[in-house]
Formats: sequence, structure tokens, C-alpha cells
Amino acid sequence: MTDRRIHHALNFAELTPREAYKVMIGTIVPRPIAWVTTISPDGVVNAAPYSFFNCLSADPPILALGVENKPDRNFKDTAFNIRMTECFTVNIVDRANVEAMSVTAAGFAPEVDELEMAGLTAAPGEMVACPRIKEAPVAFECRRYLGIEISSAREIILGQIVMAHVREDIIDLDTYYSTHTALDALGRMGGDGYAGTMDYFDLPTPSAAEVLSARKARRA
Repeated sequence: MTDRRIHHALNFAELTPREAYKVMIGTIVPRPIAWVTTISPDGVVNAAPYSFFNCLSADPPILALGVENKPDRNFKDTAFNIRMTECFTVNIVDRANVEAMSVTAAGFAPEVDELEMAGLTAAPGEMVACPRIKEAPVAFECRRYLGIEISSAREIILGQIVMAHVREDIIDLDTYYSTHTALDALGRMGGDGYAGTMDYFDLPTPSAAEVLSARKARRA
């Protein structure tokens, strides 16, 4: 059956940055959340969530963060700390920690420790100077690999993973497969929305022969 629904053609050159942002965050969903911990040169711990985030490479193991600058174009604490210390840790947000994560998103002054405000525990990093969040189910210690200045408003930060901390009930060390039900991770939707990863199904990738066979069967 032909789908007769009409698509809106949105020319991004004609959209304001805010309009483009709304289109992207409302349709590129769910987006994984990087709950980033850093430390300032003065030793103040910072934590903030970012949903412009994903893994880009396994060899070398690279994560990417999209960090927006403040309205006056100054760096946010996360970007500044990464530039100064060359490290950061990405903690994964699960359902149990979603309210604490939202506290760390508040606009605290640079001298405020967001983990303390959220009632969370800073566990020392093993291979980097900044801490991880002890309550998080997974944490990736990263060294700054590359910073890409997209514009005066935003920077993409690539980090090379040097250490992972995965809660023992999540990962099988014989296979290195993780159990999504134990992780219970959350992702961002548009606006104030979140989505869980428990709505899950398997769909094996078919071989080319299987696809061709199915096409022949439908035409028969």
C-alpha cells in the first residue's frame, strides 16, 4: 500500500538555530545521555548531563560530546574543565538515578559541587584525574582526544576511553555482553521527555540470500 502522508520539507538554511534544534531533538530520539563528570583546575567537581552524545569508534574507543557554550559564548564548566585537565568521565544514566541527574542539570555557579547537591558520591578515577559517579551503573574514564570547534556556540569533544567501570550484574566477563534489563538506561526525547530502554526486541540482520528469497516469495 502506498503511504499518502505528506512530508514537510524543512530547509535548515531558512531555520533559526532554535528551530533547527527543536527539529533535531524531537526526531533524533531516543538520544543516549552522557552524564559527564569533570574536575576544575582548583579541584571542584562538576557534573552535567548531555544528550548530544554517542560512541563513534571502538578501535580506538572514542566517545563524542556536543557541548554548547553559554549565551555569552564563554565555555560551560564541562568544556572549560576538559580543556584545562584533558580528561572527563561519561557516566550512564539509569532509571534509579534520573532525579539526581536532573539536579545536576541545574545552573549552579562554577564553585558548586553538583554531586553534593544531588546527594551522589564521587569515586576517584583510576586512570584520569576526574571522578566518576559511584551510583551510576556504568562509567567511562576518557582522555581528551580531539576538540572540534563547530562555531562560537558549540564544540564537539572526542574522548578516548581508557577505563570502564561496569556494575557486575550488568556485564558477563566471559562474553563481554551486557544485559539491558539490569542496566535500565534512559535516553532523551524532545522537550522534557525521557524514554527507557526496556521496550526492547531482537531483529537479526538477514543475509542477502534471505532477502532475495523473501522477495521472490512475495512475487510468486
